[in-house]
Parts: sequence; C-alpha cells; structure tokens
Amino acid sequence: MTRGPDRQAERAPTTQTTTVACLEGVTKVYPMGVTEVRALAGVSVSFEAGSSGAIMGPSGSGKSTMLNLLGCLDRPTSGRYLLEGQDVAELNDNALSEFRLRHLGFVFQSFNLIPQLTVRENIELPLYYLDWDADESAGRAEEMAERVGLADRLGHRPAELSGGEQQRVAVARALAANPSILLADEPTGNLDSVTSRQLMSLLSELNAQGKTVIMVTHEAELAKYAQHRLHMRDGVIDRIDEAAA
Repeated sequence: MTRGPDRQAERAPTTQTTTVACLEGVTKVYPMGVTEVRALAGVSVSFEAGSSGAIMGPSGSGKSTMLNLLGCLDRPTSGRYLLEGQDVAELNDNALSEFRLRHLGFVFQSFNLIPQLTVRENIELPLYYLDWDADESAGRAEEMAERVGLADRLGHRPAELSGGEQQRVAVARALAANPSILLADEPTGNLDSVTSRQLMSLLSELNAQGKTVIMVTHEAELAKYAQHRLHMRDGVIDRIDEAAA
C-alpha cells in the first residue's frame, strides 16, 4: 500500500506489486444548502492485489465516503479513481454498474439479503445480472456456499438463519462473480463477539488465498486482522499503521 502527497509518502516497496485500486488526489464535496461539506480533501492511496486494509476514524472523518468511492457507489468531485487500471470517471452509469458487478463484492453490516429468496438464490443474484447461465449460476452458488460452510443451507431463507449465517451468505454472494476486491462496511456490527471473530477469520482466510479485502471498522480489535490500518481524520489519511511481520 502506498500513499500520495496528502501526507508524507512512504518508501516505495522494493518488490513488484499489482495495484488493483488507486485514489489520486481525490476530493468529495457534498452541497448542504448554501454551504459545502468536504468529506475527502485530496486523498491519494493505492491498494495492491492480495492486500488487506482497515479504514478507521471518528464519525465524519471520511472513512465511509472513501469506501463508497472505492465501491463505485459514488464519484469523486475531483481527482481520479483507477480500478483495475480503469478510470471509473470514463464510464457511464450502465457501464459503471456492470464494472462494479464484475470487480467488486460488498458485505454490509445489515447483510442486505432478500428475505423472499433462498440462500442459493441470494448468492446467485449478481450472476443473474451478469447473465450467467442458470446451471453455471447454480453450480457457483453451491461452490460458494460450501466455501463459507453453508452447503447444507442452500434451500433456507434468511429468516431461518442465524445472524452469523446470514453474514456468511452475504460473503458468498459477494464472492460469486470472483471480484478483484471484497469491500466490507462494519461487517460485524450486528454480530456477537464470538461470531464476529469467526467472520473475521473467514475474511482473513480469503485474504490469505489472494483476495483483496478492504473494510471500514471502528473497532481496533477487528482492524488488527488487516495488514494496513488507515486512520482517517478531517477527510485525509492521518497515518497508516502496518501489521507486524
């Protein structure tokens, strides 16, 4: 992970890495009546393939705004966001939606599962929008459910699952299209401490297998699972802590 000129730059790594996401001098300003709120104030940072990062900071520091930009759920006011080398500003809304489906997987605090659908159908949902063949989608859903330990729950609906199981379904759905990056927004916020540790162990396992994982969390204990901890303050990266070798 490297930072840009908003703070003193870190020394460039000596080994060659592949950058999957890069913010270059990104600002985000929200109009609030006659005033403006500057949520991000010139952030430059890059994430390498297979890395893990935790974005931290107090309320209003810009961490959720950064995650929304990384997830292509919002666009920068100025600066550039490159995802897999593509400047997302060059994509229209339809192209951006498809690009997001192919390259990004999302895990939310509230799970965001569709209650009327089974586990299998929830996992298949992004594949439906990507026009996957029905048999291929079903096979992929089975593969992902097994990967998160829910192979015996494919026919169940969310209401029949525990909170931890629902979040595992959300992880399986996020992984279905084999995205470059897994983005998690306070993923343990609705889970008890034991289930939280189980989920973080799963995310760590996925990261160890090569998946890039970026999460927002206010919990220092959970941030310890990440290789890089980005501390946000007043719309900039105040510092980055690296995990001990």
